Amino acid sequence: MTALTTSMQSQESDASRPNIVMIMSDDMGFSDIGCYGGEIATPHLNSLAKGGLRFTQFYNTGRCCPTRASLLSGLYPHQAGVGHMMGDYGLPQYQGNLNRKCLTIAEAMKSAGYRAYMSGKWHVTPYRGAQKNPDRSNWPLQRGFDRFFGTIHGAGSFYDPNSLTRDNAFITPENDTEYTPSRTWYYTDAIADNMVRYIKDHTEEHSDTPFFAYVSFTAAHWPMHALPEDIVKYKGTYGDGYTPARNSRIKRLKELKLLPADWDVTPQVGNWDAVESKKWESACMQVYAAMVDTMDQGIGRIVQALKATGQYENTLILFFQDNGGCAETFGRRPNVGPVLRPANPTLAAMGRDELQTQMVPPQSRDGYPLRRGEGVMPGPPETEVGYGRNWANVSNTPFREYKHYVHEGGISTPLIAHWPKGLTGNGGAFRKKEQGPLYDSPAHLIDLMATAVDLGGVSYPMQKDGIKITPLEGTSLMPALQGEPLDRGKPIFWEHEGNRAVRDGQWKLVAKSVKGEWELYDMVSDRTEMHNLAKSKPELVSRMAAQYEQWAKDRGVVPFGSWKEQNRNRRGKQ
Repeated sequence: MTALTTSMQSQESDASRPNIVMIMSDDMGFSDIGCYGGEIATPHLNSLAKGGLRFTQFYNTGRCCPTRASLLSGLYPHQAGVGHMMGDYGLPQYQGNLNRKCLTIAEAMKSAGYRAYMSGKWHVTPYRGAQKNPDRSNWPLQRGFDRFFGTIHGAGSFYDPNSLTRDNAFITPENDTEYTPSRTWYYTDAIADNMVRYIKDHTEEHSDTPFFAYVSFTAAHWPMHALPEDIVKYKGTYGDGYTPARNSRIKRLKELKLLPADWDVTPQVGNWDAVESKKWESACMQVYAAMVDTMDQGIGRIVQALKATGQYENTLILFFQDNGGCAETFGRRPNVGPVLRPANPTLAAMGRDELQTQMVPPQSRDGYPLRRGEGVMPGPPETEVGYGRNWANVSNTPFREYKHYVHEGGISTPLIAHWPKGLTGNGGAFRKKEQGPLYDSPAHLIDLMATAVDLGGVSYPMQKDGIKITPLEGTSLMPALQGEPLDRGKPIFWEHEGNRAVRDGQWKLVAKSVKGEWELYDMVSDRTEMHNLAKSKPELVSRMAAQYEQWAKDRGVVPFGSWKEQNRNRRGKQ
């Protein structure tokens, strides 16, 4: 467990402790936003970066559920019960449900007098469909949040998301009496606007109390949905294909000092000349850009609400992503199998909710077939299309691999930290740039819980309700916010679907798949992972592999896919 900062513990009034707003996007690459090299318009994030701090080596877990479990608990995902996704494989570390051996950030902060609000994607407990009496024991309000608007499930339509919930009740966009959109109902807008409301209500009702807010956007996860007025901004931007977009990002990354000139850059993926449906392929990235743009607009409204309520100066805002760009083939092949029912708007009155017990249903709840495959132009509600591997390679510029994997393209995320009252900006660990200072020490999202505990003066318990609580794994980022080096004292580890890695100082040991061989990279001279040094440094590989094996053993990690056998053996001994 991280040591609490004494000065924070001794604050005499709640007003002196900062509010904390954590904003996470979904399925985005390292260089998508402007202040990390991208061409997408993100003026509000750029402004936060210029007035705050950008981390150059911040990490997630490489996948949505594990990242959310890790963020909320301050633990590695296996320790929190989410070693894979939401399936229950019969082992505590792979139960697919956030366990009670951890506290959520909301539970920890509330113990120190904070209020807690969430808007967006939950995805750390199974969603069983819109039954009348669902198991709510692991929903946000049961895990410390005072108010919640969002989805229990992990993905879905941006116009009609399944599992949409307000507090503890399922709702739909049509029957939600507490939110009236200013334009067509769109989930990204709704996530931001509901958090704006929570901030304003908090100021009116609890002005003497600090708050913790978790904003969990689903942008830019498939399906590629966006409103026409946002899509049109990027007309023609991607018409020349992958290479111009990628080269522009490489150039900008170097200008921003985020990509050293002497690093080799990963190769281009995808041959634009071989693409038959160029208009469709470029439209996929056009809509993706619009989704990110819309999210940035929403972040701007949240920042404006903080300013309008007088909360801005003493609020720590953190922006980061759950994993790298998504190379999944979702929606890029034609519909398979029959549509369950013909298009029929009258189905709205015929058990509408029961039609969406799947994360990605075969038809809309109004009975219309959902379209996918090459040539189906993304954006509208009836489409289900993803942007594909080649554009994900552009999103992840300059790194290797994608979501699911623990090479840098899967786990590297921007981290913007903005706190006018608390960021000193004078420390020697900052690289000061015109666009805002850079911070180079490696950090991981397990550190965010430790940081919140530190800032909030939380006395982190050893047990709760008679259950022993797993000690925090992370390190407080308070030294980073004050411009000092971050002394972790231990490596950072990853495992997801057999993909595994260790980051120890300048060295990273990484393997792809259960049977993949270890690769070794020097993160100072080759963070793009282009030069494998494993054969030339066998002793270092052996030492770091042993570190990984001990970590995995201590935290209950088992080889990917062996859960059934492990579960049978466990039951046989009972």
